Amino acid sequence: MDIDLPKITPDTSLIQVGQGSIHYDVIVVGGGNAALCAAIRAAEAGASVAVFERAPKEYRGGNSRHTRNFRCMHGTPKGVLTDSYGEEEFYDDLLKVTKGNTEEDLARLTIRESEACYEWMLKQGCFFQESLSGTLSLSRTNAFFLGGGKALVNAYYNRLESLGAAIFYQATVLDVVIRERKFDGVLVDLDGTQHYQRGRAVVLASGGFEADKDWLASAWGDAARNFLIRGTPYNTGEVLKGVLAGGADQVGDPTQCHAVAIDGRAPEYDGGIVTRVDCVPFSVVVNNDGHRFYDEGEDVWPKRYAIWGRLVAKQPNQVAYAIIDSKSKDLFMPTVFSATVTDSLDDMAQQLGLPKDQFLATVKEFNESCQDGEFYPTELDGLRTSGTTPEKTNWARPIDTPPFFGYELRPGVTFTYLGFRVGHDAKVSFGDVPSENVWAAGEIMAGSILGEGYLAGFGMTIGTVFGRIAGSGAGAYAKSGA
Repeated sequence: MDIDLPKITPDTSLIQVGQGSIHYDVIVVGGGNAALCAAIRAAEAGASVAVFERAPKEYRGGNSRHTRNFRCMHGTPKGVLTDSYGEEEFYDDLLKVTKGNTEEDLARLTIRESEACYEWMLKQGCFFQESLSGTLSLSRTNAFFLGGGKALVNAYYNRLESLGAAIFYQATVLDVVIRERKFDGVLVDLDGTQHYQRGRAVVLASGGFEADKDWLASAWGDAARNFLIRGTPYNTGEVLKGVLAGGADQVGDPTQCHAVAIDGRAPEYDGGIVTRVDCVPFSVVVNNDGHRFYDEGEDVWPKRYAIWGRLVAKQPNQVAYAIIDSKSKDLFMPTVFSATVTDSLDDMAQQLGLPKDQFLATVKEFNESCQDGEFYPTELDGLRTSGTTPEKTNWARPIDTPPFFGYELRPGVTFTYLGFRVGHDAKVSFGDVPSENVWAAGEIMAGSILGEGYLAGFGMTIGTVFGRIAGSGAGAYAKSGA
């Protein structure tokens, strides 16, 4: 789906293409996981590197600050990763969430290259821990960061500093100057002053446009005004918009994004992973009208975080409510905001502002449709309803044991999937011709692989793999003297 992308028009009076000296071999636009992996690899190749991070130092790292884990292929147990997780199983998991909307060659490249990333990350100062409780047995597929994404980001910045890279914070890249598919330099605002910085090569890793609600609304309609942005407020897409308008090949759909159902009381921006609500598989979820609208017990392992944000986005006022009873209160990760707790469903309806009669009728119908059987909270147990629409296909138990717990849900957008088309070498293409010296990594190119849906930890996999590829390529090009 192509969209109209107006060209950013900064003050270009400082731009003198083809003139001046080159101060850095490689310029990296962005400051999250993909950008940092690229910068490290370029610096390791002997290139002089400048990183332009839009956020202030205390908020550096983009959405990577909010991550917890990295999905990794491995043939045998590796560190904290248990058993094995092969290419075909990994790819099958990806197909489930994307419904086949992925470029297989790039997807398989990402999967295969993820295996080598684990040891490399350790060498950069990243440490891992065993998977946390309540994460649905991800210890086989995902390596969890000790200290979370913030610790990972800090380790990478420390590594970059030791390699002598120049890091600029609160650096807003206003324009990326590319002529006939070849990069010349960036126009960047530093402390209110515009500077033109030339370079031999550039890696574009500045994320998507999730923090630009006007852009979201152009794709989603006015419903997007009610979305919460779980990710960084600094991803407003200026670089993406400008380079696409300059002729870069586009991939992805602007309506596709990583959208999860989060607590409706979360801040409008930057709430991060702690705002999510994990009780959905054990709950009934109703909209503002008191009606259920989807199977709460669908396969949560690959799909839970991929679907519920978009489902809630389609409901009236983009809000829904998850209700559990005391039988389920200890079966999921605790929430950062306290639940609404009541001793009766009548009071729950009143507290949440739901139409009482319809809400009570919905819960009554659900309870009466639950079947006898064994309940297993950590696996698909087939405990389902019968005779209600939609059916619940797993973990269907009556909501009948007080106290009751209610959570308001709203769509929480972490990142978007519209971006640049790249090849195996991470080079950005213009009119189906790869650029000589423009690379991309991370969210800004992930739409080739994640056409829709999401797989836990896979965003970090894409960023790490393509950040390493892009940085190696940019560093080698810069040092070649081409």
